[in-house]
Amino acid sequence: MTIITLPTADQAPVVPSRRLSVAPMMDWTDRHCRVFHRHISKHTWLYTEMVTTGALVYGDVERHLRFNEEEHPVALQLGGSDPTDLATSAKLGEKWGYDEINLNCGCPSERVQKGAFGACLMAEPELVADCVKAMRDAVSIDVTVKHRIGINDVQSYDFVRDFVGKVADAGCTTFIVHARNAILKGLSPKENREIPPLKYEYAYQLKRDFPDFEIIINGGIKTEAEIDEHLKHLDGVMLGREAYHNPFVMANFDQRYYGDTSAPLTRDQVLEAMIPYIQAQLAQYGPLGLKLNSITRHMLGIMTGLPGARAFRQTLSDSKKLALGDANLLLEAAARLRIAA
Repeated sequence: MTIITLPTADQAPVVPSRRLSVAPMMDWTDRHCRVFHRHISKHTWLYTEMVTTGALVYGDVERHLRFNEEEHPVALQLGGSDPTDLATSAKLGEKWGYDEINLNCGCPSERVQKGAFGACLMAEPELVADCVKAMRDAVSIDVTVKHRIGINDVQSYDFVRDFVGKVADAGCTTFIVHARNAILKGLSPKENREIPPLKYEYAYQLKRDFPDFEIIINGGIKTEAEIDEHLKHLDGVMLGREAYHNPFVMANFDQRYYGDTSAPLTRDQVLEAMIPYIQAQLAQYGPLGLKLNSITRHMLGIMTGLPGARAFRQTLSDSKKLALGDANLLLEAAARLRIAA
């Protein structure tokens, strides 16, 4: 079931835009999560989890690339550092219908570093440029780069400026800036999202230095007030954990940032809209290939901030109820919330 509708005669179509987006997050932004987010916002740009080139060149392409038509606009984030493999993977992404290919130059995990990609690539801007050129030559859709502002103890703005300038030579014009350094040794991925200080001014300066590029900011952003402030300086804002833990923060994005005149769905309407999707997925891939929790786990935060939210989460996390595989558990959890409130 899709909630992306054609515009009526008196409503101009909304042009796809990365003005607002949800970050690629490992183990979280899978295809089920993206469908759920799409029911909350029709226009916010969505990203896959990072998919490595090895998984596509040597693995099960269908398993890694299948997605639902209602997810559009949706981007495929790739992890890799070999231009040939990235070009092959980008081609597959375009063939499968993705709207954008994004190269990961921001993940600091040691596992990713062992594969010679992620944030460590910022030390090799010429290689990143070669990778971008290979992908741009292979596909007609946008190729973008997500990166940090520096690595380890490199604090100079010049570092990220020169990185962007070099990669831009290969034709990239969209840069998603996670406004923290990546510490490649000694910090976990979680600590890398919290300990290095945010330096939003570096992203602002990039926009001043490269006014014709699309510069999107990421890192620690939670509220519409913060989004509004960033959009005074930049082309777009990418939300990360806040969009996952408190997904209804996106409920007014279509109206506020995309000029959509249709009313947003309520929380209960989002839950109801997900039921046919869950039923179809369980019928197609379950019971051995898909469990109810694979989808509902992404929905635990939709009632964040409401009285009774804890009762909602408890009901939706009940292993015995989940084992029954009944999508109507969503409605039961909502009813529990109202009783508890």
